[in-house]
Amino acid sequence: MNVLLLLAIILFALMAWVGGAKGIRSFAALFINFIIVLMAVFVMNDPTGNPIIITLIACAFISAVSLFFINQVNNKTMLAFLSTIATMVILIFFIIILTEQSMIYGLGEEESGEITAFNVHIGLNFIQIATAVIIMSTIGAIVDTAISITSPMREIHEQNPEISRKHLFLAGIRIGRDILGTSTNTLFFAFFGGYMGLLIWFKDLDYSFGDIINAKVFNDEMLGILISGLGIALVIPIASLMSAYYLKKKKSDTALDKRE
Repeated sequence: MNVLLLLAIILFALMAWVGGAKGIRSFAALFINFIIVLMAVFVMNDPTGNPIIITLIACAFISAVSLFFINQVNNKTMLAFLSTIATMVILIFFIIILTEQSMIYGLGEEESGEITAFNVHIGLNFIQIATAVIIMSTIGAIVDTAISITSPMREIHEQNPEISRKHLFLAGIRIGRDILGTSTNTLFFAFFGGYMGLLIWFKDLDYSFGDIINAKVFNDEMLGILISGLGIALVIPIASLMSAYYLKKKKSDTALDKRE
């Protein structure tokens, strides 16, 4: 049996055993999101298309699948989705500016030897493609953080309906502080774990520390990590504010209806 198929079966069995129906939906969501990413890549090959817009649309679908398909449609998933969209709208301006200023688009000199036999005039905007890659790499961390904020805030409000909007917001911030440290560390070590081969390659090329931190391929990945961390830091107050406002407004509207 193919190793990948065997691992997929084991993963499915564990997710179904631990998560039940939600675990099965989570497993199915992996494949749905994978198909969405593939479709986005195929559409990007059209020179008339805008990779940034295509990626934003794909990220909206990915967010919807990750939230609504797995956790169903409810107030915590709606708040997580809206806070994700709001964070991406704010973050997109930083991503575009930083991508242009850092000049990480295109291929580094380490990769140039691999494409000497190919035509590089392919009619694609590498600035937009680099921006699209960073946007796609941040969406998972932002969605995960958003639902990690809205879900416990709803639970806090249900357990203590009399809590004020300010204290509910501050509770979300305190939850976010714990998430912020673990999430940014996860991103950082995921980079070094996934790109250990890149660091070994730099060693084989006898790169100095200065050469490494100035290499385009290294800066490309580090910029993705830093922007993902920025997205996590932004979505925490946004999700906390939206949740506190909505949950307390819903309670006040319900109380008003009862009086009438």
